[in-house]
Amino acid sequence: MSDRRAANIALATRYYEALAAGDFDVLAALHCDDVVFNLVGTTPVSGRWVGKAECFGPVVADGVIGKLVADTIRFSRQWRIMCADDDRVVGLMRGGGMGTNGHKYLQTYCQILTIRDGLIAELHEFFDTALVELALNDNPTQKGPRVPLRPFAF
Repeated sequence: MSDRRAANIALATRYYEALAAGDFDVLAALHCDDVVFNLVGTTPVSGRWVGKAECFGPVVADGVIGKLVADTIRFSRQWRIMCADDDRVVGLMRGGGMGTNGHKYLQTYCQILTIRDGLIAELHEFFDTALVELALNDNPTQKGPRVPLRPFAF
């Protein structure tokens, strides 16, 4: 294993541990000042967000954390690093909490972390957008969420 790959795995481990601890100061410190978040879908938090102020303000603080009941929030309830190389780490994570609208938000995320100079420079994140709409935006889809007949496991 290359030294860079090992360092990237260690960085991703600190990332998931900070999420598990709810330590958003440590989490933010693991990102470059000009970090880019690329979030799937057409939800209010979807799209390309640039810089810590945007990524940790409108996206994380307002779009997710601010829409959850504070004492129920726990990200990284389960996580796994799926693969890593000298530039990227791919991980899966489950976490969330209770929406302030009364809907449970327990999300599964696939994250691709691009690493530059020992910090997260870019994040591509994939998640259930119907769950975001229901639990965070009080905007239920026509069918609403359901447990799949063949649940995803990792």
